[in-house]
Amino acid sequence: MRTPSFSFQVLWTRLAIYLVLIAFALYFLMPIYVMVITGLKPYTDVSVDRMWQLPRGLYLDSFAEAWGRVAPNFGNSVVITVPSAIISSFIGSLNGYIFSKWRFRGSNTIFLLFLVGMFLPYQGVLIPLVQTLQAFGLYGKLTGLIFIHCIFGIPITALMFRSYYQGIPDELTDAAKIDGCGFFGIYQYILLPIAAPAFAVVLLWQFTTIWNDFIIGIIVLSNPNLAPINVAVQNLAGSFTTEWNIQMAGAFIAALPTIVVYLLLGKLFMRGLLAGSLKG
Repeated sequence: MRTPSFSFQVLWTRLAIYLVLIAFALYFLMPIYVMVITGLKPYTDVSVDRMWQLPRGLYLDSFAEAWGRVAPNFGNSVVITVPSAIISSFIGSLNGYIFSKWRFRGSNTIFLLFLVGMFLPYQGVLIPLVQTLQAFGLYGKLTGLIFIHCIFGIPITALMFRSYYQGIPDELTDAAKIDGCGFFGIYQYILLPIAAPAFAVVLLWQFTTIWNDFIIGIIVLSNPNLAPINVAVQNLAGSFTTEWNIQMAGAFIAALPTIVVYLLLGKLFMRGLLAGSLKG
């Protein structure tokens, strides 16, 4: 006789959990809702009083206008983000491999110094950053911005890979050393083939971070034609008036790649996080 009451209690508990989760999901989706419906409205219908109201019709002129202005910068962001995410992930995997499997004197201290880079505010290093790029002839170039994102991504990517590699038994690497594998042999034949979950997490993290960058892009790439898309979206605002429908449409276009990436690869991202947590 206790089974029905127990099942009823479990049902109500699950229903309450789902209602809370749905409420949180709707709360976090509100900015996207406002962004989309504002972009679908003509400029005359954009008002704070009617911010939540659905558009009277399907107006795509704002999206077409915004895309016409930010399309070149969208391409710039792709050129910047894809190689930066891939290169920084591989550099981080090598660093994580070194700090987890090749213990040497002072390795923990050096790793802590690596992690300091995670907490340095970008605003505090802008002047020496610009001076360094100018010295190497990379200031104002896409190559310079790719170089910066690769360097700034080293601390967090090294930390992620180190946590993942620490869960791999040392017996595997010791056996590889006995079989004659050197530094790169162990990395190529032992660690790299089983590091797919870690790469999934790091690549998605780096893609999102680099794509959403604004301050480094606006400082390093002074030429508006070379600026990433977030800078172009900011430039959609006029000096005296702002066409909020075009601004919102441009912001949604800028956010769309990261949304699509997480919708398509979200399960892979979660599996990688769980794999890293279990192995660590």
